[in-house]
Amino acid sequence: MKKGDICEAIITQYDFPNKGSFMDEDRKVTIKGALLGQKVRFMVTKRKSGMAEGRLLEVLEKSPLEDSEPYCPYFGMCGGCAYQTMSYANQLKFKEDMVKKLLAPVINHSMKSNPEWQGETIDSVWEGIIPSPVTEGYRNKMEFTFGDEYKDGPLALGLHKKGSFHDILNVSGCKIIGDDWNKILDYSLKYFSDKNVPFYHRMRHEGILRNLVVRQSKATGEFLINLVAATQWDKYGFAKEEEFKGKNIVMEYVDGLVKLAEADGFTGTIGGILYTENDSLGDVVQSDRTILLYGKEYITEEVMGLSFKISPFSFFQTNTKGCEVLYTKAREYIMSSGAMNEGEESSKIVFDLYSGTGTIAQMMSPAAKKVIGIEIVEEAVEAAKENAKLNGLDNCDFIAGDVLKAIDLVEEKPDLIILDPPRDGINPKALEKILAFGVDEMVYISCKPTSLARDLETITKRGYKVVKACAVDQFPGTNHVESVLLLSREE
Repeated sequence: MKKGDICEAIITQYDFPNKGSFMDEDRKVTIKGALLGQKVRFMVTKRKSGMAEGRLLEVLEKSPLEDSEPYCPYFGMCGGCAYQTMSYANQLKFKEDMVKKLLAPVINHSMKSNPEWQGETIDSVWEGIIPSPVTEGYRNKMEFTFGDEYKDGPLALGLHKKGSFHDILNVSGCKIIGDDWNKILDYSLKYFSDKNVPFYHRMRHEGILRNLVVRQSKATGEFLINLVAATQWDKYGFAKEEEFKGKNIVMEYVDGLVKLAEADGFTGTIGGILYTENDSLGDVVQSDRTILLYGKEYITEEVMGLSFKISPFSFFQTNTKGCEVLYTKAREYIMSSGAMNEGEESSKIVFDLYSGTGTIAQMMSPAAKKVIGIEIVEEAVEAAKENAKLNGLDNCDFIAGDVLKAIDLVEEKPDLIILDPPRDGINPKALEKILAFGVDEMVYISCKPTSLARDLETITKRGYKVVKACAVDQFPGTNHVESVLLLSREE
């Protein structure tokens, strides 16, 4: 086996996220996108001592797990929903096994090393996987990209093609969004195609249209639509406006969106339309300036009886119904820990670290004396403060800053710590500061089991035992999965 060879193999192992592998003598060969049990044809792209990588060319034989036909017309072309050939029951079992496989070595070792836990394993604390209440049309936010389907092809608006950084796939009809979303996509693509507005070339740093960010409240049906573009309108012959470049073109687009939402067959409403200028060189949605063009600059979502204002750049779980399941489970773990007492006047201080827009903090507010949230994104912190006011909560404080540094600014000492870090997990130095508080219980919510396993190794070495653990599926059809753990400190 050498680089460039075309080979066939049966996948005997599967690693998060979405990597199949097999052993070729003493060499592990990894193929991204190959499922456990599949027979595949692949091209060798890298070969070193003890390892090799391949690019999947064709699935010759299905995995025994693949018991369903793909339900999305873009399956195989879009890399987003890799598990559509599995029934939802098989998807759940597959994800559960993945999480357990990653966490078991750490949890089992921690139990084996403590005489009081002898005989216990991950199976003693594992509570399974909880399904998403909805499996189609569940997304409340999508970032669509303007580009072309192939080099110098017509304008496209959608998602990146599988395995491509440049090519964009039109995805009207995507199954993780609703029909109204498709109408917005179709209208937007036709409008800007007819106006001959060019997309922004990420390599040449030329062009205008970059992204269309769409959010929808599942509670109210309102849309928040944000057009993201570079400011090179005058370079392509469009009028240079005093207020902002491209205003005439953009405002005509806004008028069309409003009429679209008023037409028969459109079930939602448009809460707000915004225009964001972005001249950054990186391929990222960011704001140099954001202008409100119609309606209001937020929509309102509801979770567990609480209301949350969602602004263009706010972090919020992308599956609202799944989010309720996740937070309900987290709250169940917190209330069962013994650190909190429902319905009693509490003296407990709760730290919600990596608090986002304050969803978990506000969920815990009725059972705590005070909840302190720390989040690095300033806009999310401002949204959290507004949301606490909206829900009539006066015992939630939110601090903008990196947990590593901001935690030193808090005078209070926590009785319970809730951790919900980004995908890369917790900075090791921050984790040491967190553990130094020595709280009796912690709840860790994770969207990436590999970083969870890494952090868990440090946490268990400091005397914490996993008391309860489960997975929660918020992303049907994909390889992504959430995990929730309750940890208790043992003397």
